[in-house]
Parts: sequence; structure tokens; C-alpha cells
Amino acid sequence: MDDDSWLADLLQHRAPLLADAGIAAELAATLGTRGVALDEGGRVTRALLAALDGTWERGWQPADVAHAARRQVGAGAVPLLVALVAEHARRSDAASRAPESWVGQLRELGALEGAPPAGTAVAAWHRAERRAPAEAWRIVLQLTGLLHTTVHLELLVPPPSRWGAARPRATGPVVDDDRALRRIRGLLAKAESTAFPEEAEALTAKAQELMTRHAVDAALLGDGSPSGIDVDTRRVHVADPYARAKTQLLGAVAEANGVRLVWYQGLGIATLVGVRADLDAVELLFTSLLLQVAQALAAAERQEGRRSSSRTFRRAFLLGYAHRIGERLAVATRDVVDSRRGGLITAETSGRSGGA
Repeated sequence: MDDDSWLADLLQHRAPLLADAGIAAELAATLGTRGVALDEGGRVTRALLAALDGTWERGWQPADVAHAARRQVGAGAVPLLVALVAEHARRSDAASRAPESWVGQLRELGALEGAPPAGTAVAAWHRAERRAPAEAWRIVLQLTGLLHTTVHLELLVPPPSRWGAARPRATGPVVDDDRALRRIRGLLAKAESTAFPEEAEALTAKAQELMTRHAVDAALLGDGSPSGIDVDTRRVHVADPYARAKTQLLGAVAEANGVRLVWYQGLGIATLVGVRADLDAVELLFTSLLLQVAQALAAAERQEGRRSSSRTFRRAFLLGYAHRIGERLAVATRDVVDSRRGGLITAETSGRSGGA
């Protein structure tokens, strides 16, 4: 079998084998030694785009695939993935047809501008990256294997095959960055900048109180009907190292804000389900807490000395932090809810007394 036939068979029929890093590296070395052109005639680009189409159908979105590529193949695979996503976006007219959340992810990845000519994503990436042939082939083959073996996720937004002629209108109210949200962000910024962990946790608990008060007040101002509840779903990507411990932290934040969490452990991906404003609060708080815990861990390592450099110490520290901050957030939430409930009961009692 000549190189072209062998490569075509590999990409079309044996691609799932390439998810194994050892197999991909061995085949990449062979292709590099033989001097096989990386993307002659755009064949590899076409194979990867076809695999990407299948991944979209299994519930994945652009940010999900970029996260998986970085996690499983390496940072060097992300520019290639972005080039492929950019070509797909242009081919599918995603800028005008995709859901708003999809377009937002394309924008964050930089996939809405500077797309290479049609059918040349892999070749353009290779020219820009200037990697050795064997290394370039390794990234291409592993990414191919990844795309062919992605599991099914919940379908949060329609895949490209279900896009209409025009983008669906966004549903739900637009939340203004009002005074309460500015105060919340200000408290979290102070928490991130302080060198004292106890002060950071206290500021974070105060931010949680404001978030809860904001959410309760918004609910009281609504009509209380099920149709007025704006339930949404969202994905959060948790990076290594210590992804499981970080997910415990995410779970604590989600629980304090009444959000359900589904965790895909092997992928470092979580799906959040809840009221849209609560999802915003969870993402905002979790992002801040990741910065805070990194600073608290660094301080603990300086204090503990050599033994703090072990993975066991760091994992235990992160799990302990997640438990402690979860308790503080839960108390902050409960205090606000109890206070609001007490106020409503008092107002109702006063109203009855006045009516009598």
C-alpha cells in the first residue's frame, strides 16, 4: 500500500486509534521520516473538518473542543483547532446563523477573523507554526483521534446542521451591570488583591450576600409564574492540575446559588443548570475564587516549607479550601434568605393587623 492509500485509510477508517498518544506518536514519526506532505491537496483538512462536524452533532461547542484539545493533545493543538473552527465557521456562515453563545465562543477563540483560504487550514497552520514534520503530524493525528472519539454531551444549543437561515433571537432579559453588580465585582476584586486569606474569604462571603440579595429581590419583583423563570444551561471548563479539587470548589459555589452541576470527570467539563442570573453569579464567583485559592496556596506553601511542594499537600489544601468556602457561602446565602423571609412575614402580619 502506498503512502497516499495508507494515509487515507488511516484518516477515514482507523482514526479512533489515533486517540492513543503512543500510537499517534509512532505513526507521526513514520510519516515524518518518509517525508509525507502534511496536507497535500487539502486531504487532512477535509478529514478533520468532517470529524469536527461529527463532534458538533454529539453536543460539543467550539470552547469545549478547544478545552479538550489543550487538555488531551497539548497547547500546540489549539492553534490548529482554531484554524479548523474558523474554516468551519466561514463555510457554515456561523457569524449570521449560529446561536449567540456559539458566536461568542468563536469570537473569544479568534475564529471569526483571518481564516485561511478554503481547504487549507492544516497547511496554513503548519506554515505559521513551523513545527518539525514528526511533531506536526503528531498533533494532527492526535487531534484527529480526539475528534473521532468525543463522547455525547447534553445538546445545549442546536448544532450547525440545525441552524436556520438566520440566527435565533436571544431569549430572556438582558441583565444590566447595575450598582449591585458593580459592588459585587468590587468586593471580589478586593478579595483577589488582598494578601490575607481570612480577609479574602470575608469579602467573598459579603459578595455572596449581595448576589443572593440581588437574586431574591429580582424574584420578588417578578410575577412569580413559571413562565417568568429564565432557566438556562452553561458549560464550565476546569483545567488541570487538580481538576477534581477545583470542581469541588465549583460545586460548592453552585450549591450556594441554587445551581445544579453535572461533572464530566475525564473531560474537565461541567454543565450548570439554573436561573440565568444565578449562572452568571456562579461563573463570576468561581473565576474569582480560583485566583484567591492560588494566592492562599502560595502563602501556605511559603509557611509550610518543603513538605508543601507535594501533590498530596496541594490537593488536600484545595479540597479543604473548597469545603471551608462552601460553608461560608452557604451561611451567607441562608442569612439573606432568612432575613428576607422574616421581612415578608412581618410585612404580611402588619398588613393583616392594619386591615383588622
